[in-house]
Amino acid sequence: MEQGLARGVSGPIIDPVDRNAVMNVTSLSLLARLRQSADSESWDRLVTLYAPLLKTWARRYDVQDSDADDLVQEVLMVVSTDLKSFDHSGQPGAFRSWLRTILVNRLRNFWRARAKRPQARGDADIERRLGELADPVSQLSQMWNREHDQYVARHLLVRAEPHFETKTWRAFCRVALEGASADLVAEELGISLNAVFIAKSRVLRRLREESAGLVASPSSFFAKS
Repeated sequence: MEQGLARGVSGPIIDPVDRNAVMNVTSLSLLARLRQSADSESWDRLVTLYAPLLKTWARRYDVQDSDADDLVQEVLMVVSTDLKSFDHSGQPGAFRSWLRTILVNRLRNFWRARAKRPQARGDADIERRLGELADPVSQLSQMWNREHDQYVARHLLVRAEPHFETKTWRAFCRVALEGASADLVAEELGISLNAVFIAKSRVLRRLREESAGLVASPSSFFAKS
């Protein structure tokens, strides 16, 4: 990775998940609910989920903290207005790519409206870096994809945990997240080998339901058993 690119994408770490803000779970994915009916609860969940991620990326493009909040609201407003006409086409990662495009456009508008460059910071070149983020095959675009999916997956895990018994959740975590063998987990928890596989399957099924349309594949973030 070029030195300029490495400096260009540095930014604040996304805040830890707020467990109280993301507990309400339904069988339909958030994206499906929003497309069917834009109720206030679903939009609140969308804002809670995406605002920290979008703000982190805005700050990487030299947007000051106070302006970043407004820019994030603009991005989410576009999503709110255009979501029903958004064509997912069953393509993995279509929503995150669409969201990235909206973010790039709002960032471009932000700097063009000010008709000035940010304060000098070495090799900072806003338009060049925005071009990299807009390019779906660039390193920066791939970084967006990874950060988006990992960030959403963490929230999905927090949302799912309260809906499973302790042993079921622990079996899933040990096998899927920590990479422990199913045999070892069965012995640790005092349950059958089949119960371990069932636990993993049940949790992954719920994660797939919740993440439909948002991430390419929830299981891709977990260790292989």
